[in-house]
Amino acid sequence: MKTYGERIAELREKHGLTQEELAKILGIKRASLSHYEKNRRVPDYEVLNKIADHFQVTVDYLIGRTDDPNPLSAEHVEMFTQSLELSDEKIFEKFTLTVDGKELTPEEAKRFIAFVRAERSLP
Repeated sequence: MKTYGERIAELREKHGLTQEELAKILGIKRASLSHYEKNRRVPDYEVLNKIADHFQVTVDYLIGRTDDPNPLSAEHVEMFTQSLELSDEKIFEKFTLTVDGKELTPEEAKRFIAFVRAERSLP
């Protein structure tokens, strides 16, 4: 697993920034950034947040709690599920729809959608 210093250096290099440029963006000294990247010092909470915000990654990624720099938050998942269009056939290929813990067959899912459409058309 990569250290926080390796992850910071990797992100900086990936974005084509020098230590001097990133340090200026973060409002810290270049020497401090160098110490972070070499794991000689641990960035404080404020600096970690600035790094995470600048590179649009999570603090958990920076400190090694996850290898995914951009995991989906519960809010993102909720927004996604609220906007699912069940009439899209591709949904059935990618997701399992269940009722009472049992998986719906594609035919059951189509009947469910037909039922909802019929209900909506009633006065």
